[in-house]
Amino acid sequence: MPTITNMPSPSYSVVINAEVLERAAADSSPTLWIGGSGETSTGEAVARHLEAASDLIDTVGWTRTWTPPSHGEIPQAEEGASAEDMLRQLLAYLRDEDEALLSGGQVTAVDALARTAGSEHGDPDTQSIAQGVLDLLVQALTGQPTAYFTPWAARLHRTHAEITLLFTAGAQFARIYGPGAPASVPTSS
Repeated sequence: MPTITNMPSPSYSVVINAEVLERAAADSSPTLWIGGSGETSTGEAVARHLEAASDLIDTVGWTRTWTPPSHGEIPQAEEGASAEDMLRQLLAYLRDEDEALLSGGQVTAVDALARTAGSEHGDPDTQSIAQGVLDLLVQALTGQPTAYFTPWAARLHRTHAEITLLFTAGAQFARIYGPGAPASVPTSS
């Protein structure tokens, strides 16, 4: 059996230990590791996705909920401007708004998972599987089979430390129980 590290959060409101991971594993299904592409992702790939998402929120900051930046107004087109000029002005405005969104600083936990899917550390499959792993951990942690990571992460009292703790526990879970992990390799009798 692999070694499982107890991971108490600094706030001590969330404690993830071997028992929590084992409860999550007992509730998991082999289909957990199959992404929307129909292909299986390894536990290691999912772990790397979760660690990169954790690193992202440590780097840019974490926010419990996302608030869009205040939108500027599209300047009035000059009188007599051609349709091409107006279209260029609109595209420039949209590009500026998009840059403001992407460089807006802090991200939510779910946004960190999504941004990691567009990086060298993940893809849409590892994102959805990571989300499934986090859902299982929240269910095991709370004892509620209808609990999900997204609303759990957005609770008023949730902290950055608790989010990174859950990402770390998810990476550990993926390495222990995911495809390619020692616990997932069948033993011969």
